Amino acid sequence: MTAHIALKGHIDKQFAVQLAAPAQLAQDALLLHFVNGLRMELRFAGADEYVLAWQWGDAQLRIDTAPLHPELATFPQHLHDMHGAVRADPVTQPGRAPEDNAGALIDALFRDPMLGTA
Repeated sequence: MTAHIALKGHIDKQFAVQLAAPAQLAQDALLLHFVNGLRMELRFAGADEYVLAWQWGDAQLRIDTAPLHPELATFPQHLHDMHGAVRADPVTQPGRAPEDNAGALIDALFRDPMLGTA
């Protein structure tokens, strides 16, 4: 929870203009709602363990680090696209600070909420 509190402060400051409301702390996650309709749920157990999920319209996507797809170039992190396919993660890097991974993903989602998978 402490990591999520620090991340909340960072996101509230860095994305103040784009957020519809301040980031919301949940039991083990950080919930984000942006003025463009993007919704996110961020869960960090550590810099190497995370689930970053988002919704854009009816599409639901996520990036996580569950070590289940060693065939992907970005193992262990991977992207679950809106069709249920698992792909290499084009944005995050395990070991990078949570605020850096979260910020990079948010920036990428502002450019393309489907990360090129639509």
